[in-house]
Amino acid sequence: MYSVGIDVGGTHTDLVILDQVSGQLHVNKAPTSVDDPSRGAIQALMALCTQADISPQSINHFMHGTTVATNIALEHNGARTGLITTEGFRDILHIARHKRPQTFSLQLDLPWQRNPLVPRRWRMTVPERIIPPGEVLRPLDEDAVRTAVEHLLSERVEAIAVCFLHSYLNSTHEARAIEIVKEMAPDLFVCASHIVVPQYREYERFSTTALNAYIGPKTARYLRSMEQELKTHSVGADLHLMQSSGGAATLQAAEARPVNLLMSGPAGGLIGGIWVGKSAGYNSVITLDVGGTSADIGVAPNGEILYKHILDTRLGDYHAMVPMAELDAIGAGGGSIAYVDSGGQFQVGPRSAGADPGPCCYGTGGTEPTATDCMLALGWIDPSNFLGGRTKLYTELSRKSIKDNLCGPLSMSVEAAASGAIRILTHSMIQACEINSVRRGYDPRDFALVAFGGAGPLFACEIAREMNIPTVIIPPSPGLTSALGLLASDVIYEQSRTVMESSSNPEPSQLEADFSKLEIDILHQLRTDGFQESDIEITRQVDCRYAGQGYELRSDAPKGSVNTDYLKAIRLGFDAAHLRQYGKNFPEKPIQIVNIRIQGRGRTVPLQAITFVTADNPDADVAKTGSRIANYLNDGELVALQTPCYDRTKLQPGHHLNGPAIVDQMDSTTIIPPGFGGGVDASGNIVLKPNGGAA
Repeated sequence: MYSVGIDVGGTHTDLVILDQVSGQLHVNKAPTSVDDPSRGAIQALMALCTQADISPQSINHFMHGTTVATNIALEHNGARTGLITTEGFRDILHIARHKRPQTFSLQLDLPWQRNPLVPRRWRMTVPERIIPPGEVLRPLDEDAVRTAVEHLLSERVEAIAVCFLHSYLNSTHEARAIEIVKEMAPDLFVCASHIVVPQYREYERFSTTALNAYIGPKTARYLRSMEQELKTHSVGADLHLMQSSGGAATLQAAEARPVNLLMSGPAGGLIGGIWVGKSAGYNSVITLDVGGTSADIGVAPNGEILYKHILDTRLGDYHAMVPMAELDAIGAGGGSIAYVDSGGQFQVGPRSAGADPGPCCYGTGGTEPTATDCMLALGWIDPSNFLGGRTKLYTELSRKSIKDNLCGPLSMSVEAAASGAIRILTHSMIQACEINSVRRGYDPRDFALVAFGGAGPLFACEIAREMNIPTVIIPPSPGLTSALGLLASDVIYEQSRTVMESSSNPEPSQLEADFSKLEIDILHQLRTDGFQESDIEITRQVDCRYAGQGYELRSDAPKGSVNTDYLKAIRLGFDAAHLRQYGKNFPEKPIQIVNIRIQGRGRTVPLQAITFVTADNPDADVAKTGSRIANYLNDGELVALQTPCYDRTKLQPGHHLNGPAIVDQMDSTTIIPPGFGGGVDASGNIVLKPNGGAA
């Protein structure tokens, strides 16, 4: 039986097939189909199945990471969305938290107002009111709901979000409104806040639900297209999707709550980076995933996924109050465009050439130089061996674009301009790494840098040098690590509920009942997915705050019956989490349990690291393919060095490499600059250290 991981990015689609018995991996990389990414992904899968002589019916596990939902939100091309809400609360999405990015400006241009999820004319209000602790103060006016739906349908909306005040305490009004919408428009995408995010904080709840509706129709069409492609080609497995939290969800769950897919692709890369680090013997890792359009940076102390605080769970212009792995994405990738702005400043990104037209060297119409063009001009990339020789690159087109767009305004040579562009991108990545490590209290010297994606291994050593990271790890298939990470993930569901329990006046029986209800729901979902009891793990978490604080902090909660000792354990756990996060805690103050959370994990087939045969001789000349002139910065000076080149497929554990050296392979290129060295470990990773340290 076989497991499949497919990561569809903005430029390339990465694919791995794992033989569950032998542990053998089959890999493929293909350009992303701009018109229909699902079609291109399945075509790449069928091509690999044919090449490896694998029957599609023998695939019993299928994991997919996608940027479809992300791109809809970032490109502002979602559905025409309507909102039905409580009378008097029409403008919650407009007012938001009223944070002022420019404190003293009288002409603020707020992004959520500039590109609203729901224009004001499509925000409808109806008489109804629920107040804490769930009491109905004013019944739902069902005729008003019907009138609102009729108006929205006349405006040709494609999705409707239903958000009533305090529905997280009593969902009856929202549930009835959803029934009415489905009666009047059964084919319309509709969602309610008590299903999408049943938590207090009205703006964040409204925004998340509206975003879910905004991305819902397009995401659902894409997912159904992918499912149909799988059925057409007789793939035996059901479709599972990577979520922002780092866990998988079924197709049905993803269709109902597509907002959980916003960081789908990057989360797979984080999991893959953690897995690679552990295979090399390093638990604490900083992951650097550099693709065609962006660089995603994550920090995993002791191999644990960190989660964003509620204030940071945003995507682009919009707030999404969903579990989201701690990742930072910046517009720095192989397709990032280098240019001189109107003020004469040298800039790179965040604009990207993407898959269409792509870098100039592709010969497909691009005219502006990209990072890939710059690396080609520096001699880092072999133009005849890109993607294993399937794509020919044209060095002369890269050099011409750099000369035409950069050399004149900057008074630089082609090589100097190319090196400057790479240096700017490297600095952007270093800043992102520092934000996620140093500024959060983590010392980079305690971590290893796992670099992957098509371009990650080209930047890794210089980033490590600048940040004093002692070890760089390059996986066996860097460009496919995100897809591999999909196979290292489990199916994870999370449900939450606002409880507002105070430690000074607790109600243990009610808290016990709330935990139990969520656990029953999670267990039902996992059992429906076919997981046995031995493969299911249930964990509890709580969002707490000290009395008087405005925002809560998540911490672990123990299992077992809720009693006085249980509440003391929650208290101690929160005090420890607050001390770790902020450097101080207040054990003398009462705490408030704001939300409870249940996470259910269904364990899939574990991904095992492959052990390769150790070479008899540490000399890597057996993998040497020749040499080429490559340019490097050395103490601020650009130097051209004759650099030996190696075939990654011929490198074995025990082989040692000293910089400068270039390792070529189908899905990526690794640059080992002067001053770095290392070797191949038992799992096939290239492990590099400054000053030529051994693996």
